[in-house]
Amino acid sequence: MQKKVSPIGLLIALIVLGCWATSTILLMQWPVNYKNPLVYFFVLLQMHLYTGLFITAHDAMHGTISSNKTVNNLIGYTCTFFYALFWYPKLYTKHHQHHNHVHTAADPDYHQGNFWNWYWRFIRNYLSIWQVVAMALLFNILKLWLPQANLLLYWVAPALLSTLQLFYFGTYQPHKGEHDNKHQSRSQRKNHLAAFFSCYFFGYHYEHHDSPDTPWWRLWKKV
Repeated sequence: MQKKVSPIGLLIALIVLGCWATSTILLMQWPVNYKNPLVYFFVLLQMHLYTGLFITAHDAMHGTISSNKTVNNLIGYTCTFFYALFWYPKLYTKHHQHHNHVHTAADPDYHQGNFWNWYWRFIRNYLSIWQVVAMALLFNILKLWLPQANLLLYWVAPALLSTLQLFYFGTYQPHKGEHDNKHQSRSQRKNHLAAFFSCYFFGYHYEHHDSPDTPWWRLWKKV
């Protein structure tokens, strides 16, 4: 039986993609002046939009973008490709392993070490050497036409920072330590504004595990 998905999901996914693409294109042409505070605001804005790309791909992994499987997966492939040349099927498999084996040795997202050890393991689990080589090659091609400072500030740095944002709010905080519930996860304190800007409501992590078919933009209603 085909899952019924709200058409709003596709619209929101396209808005996130469109905002990221528009912001990235415009910022590649914006003169960098390190004395201008807007430079640092735009780095944070890009970080937030990169996180949005990954969260949108995550929704695709749960089939909540579109009832049409081809369209749903196309959005997933597109978002992971633009995020950092990630291979969507690999992320799909590992993410569902996380849901099926949460907080166990079979959970690819779980680690008992400290923050930085866990983060390093998390990155190594998902990032391949070929992906790093391809990104480096792409960077060197793009800088033939685009200013290197813009590429570093608005393309490289935000993507790297968003991995920390996703890891801290979407993996480390929800799953560190021991838990007394069936989903082995916790949620941040109820504050919808903070939850949105920190990680598109994925600080409400118990609710996500309890209702994985709920898209990010409806997750706050589960709290």
